[in-house]
Amino acid sequence: MHRRRFLSASTTALAAFQFDSTAKAQKAVLSAAGRPAEVTARDEDFWFHIRDAFTIDRTLINLNNGGVSPAPRIVQDTEIRYLEMQNMNPTYYMWRILDPGIETCRRRLARAFGCDAEEIAITRNASEALEIVQFGLDLKAGDEVITTNQDYPRMISSWQQRERRDGIVLKQLKFPVPPPGLDFLAKLIEDAITPKTKVIHICHITNRTGQIFPVKKICQMGRARGIEVIVDGAHAFAQFPFKHEDLDCDYYGVSLHKWLLAPIGTGMLYMRKSKIPKIWPLMGADESLANDIRKFEQIGTHPAAQRNAIAEAMNFHESIGVERKAARFRYLRARWSDPLRAFPNVQLHTSDDPAQSCGIGLVGIKGIESGKLVGYLWSKYRIWVTAFVSPGEYEGIRVTPNVYTTLEEIDTFTEAMIDIAKRGTLPA
Repeated sequence: MHRRRFLSASTTALAAFQFDSTAKAQKAVLSAAGRPAEVTARDEDFWFHIRDAFTIDRTLINLNNGGVSPAPRIVQDTEIRYLEMQNMNPTYYMWRILDPGIETCRRRLARAFGCDAEEIAITRNASEALEIVQFGLDLKAGDEVITTNQDYPRMISSWQQRERRDGIVLKQLKFPVPPPGLDFLAKLIEDAITPKTKVIHICHITNRTGQIFPVKKICQMGRARGIEVIVDGAHAFAQFPFKHEDLDCDYYGVSLHKWLLAPIGTGMLYMRKSKIPKIWPLMGADESLANDIRKFEQIGTHPAAQRNAIAEAMNFHESIGVERKAARFRYLRARWSDPLRAFPNVQLHTSDDPAQSCGIGLVGIKGIESGKLVGYLWSKYRIWVTAFVSPGEYEGIRVTPNVYTTLEEIDTFTEAMIDIAKRGTLPA
């Protein structure tokens, strides 16, 4: 009986704590109403209450949110609630009760992206969203696909598989990091176009250096030439503000478990309505769905709990405001990158132009292997980052904080990097 009372009291206390954390975050958002995003970006009282909404491990410093980000507590609780519901009787609760809820998530995502709900498919990640288009396009031997060597490895692997299977030609372009500007990137793509070019595949923002591309210019360039343009938006959606009209794209794939902070294993595909009939789905779909965006969701039994919790992630994201998030990300990146600029052996591979970057940064130290730098930061400071190496071009560690990151964590990373830069080598 004592144990039962203890568990009951603990459960009640936990629920109250979770509600209190959410209430504090909501109160902070209300207090910031009407203030410029750049002012709120520096308001630590505001971000303290946002941080309190997460359940992360503070004994390590997670600066690798670019891989996958943790969901706030309220999103986790929502997913768990739906999971428990569907397990009461899966064939009833999952298919009759939860599955229809995906239409609410579809509508919410479409509103955020600025498109028709009938142009949004819910996927498991950006890779699945983009591969639907990559493998769904009718291409023949000799057709050319233009991309860069800094696009996401899985997407490059998908095109390479089509090379082996269908005889298409993949052209991977190189560009300096950071590049001279957005016009340079647009011209790089334009100069590579030939009469055989059928597809251009670009990142909205690259996962390596955080380089933003001139998406609208490239999409319109391709459309004028009858070339399909596929945009990888895995890292862009919910990191900085934009709508579909700012891109004018036909295909756009997103991972929702990155900057939207949705459950792990959720993504979306935007496809212009006029393009839906010509793209084959990855998995077979009835002919009656030929013109329906839902044909791309025919994967068999799927995780309804994860998908439905997207709606709560949208609530959390919109309550903060994407303008505030972007301003905070740029503020945090400047806080660690600006002090490092003073050291000639530090290499910053990300532009500080806000039109070309946001929260992602890639930094290296001359003479120090990035893989070893990652290992040292972890063993000495418990800083969690990842390395990117492009042989003969550049290498560095990617730094990707998020809304729950503290200034102390950023400063710990900065001080560690300054110490290494001064030494010119890793301590023994």
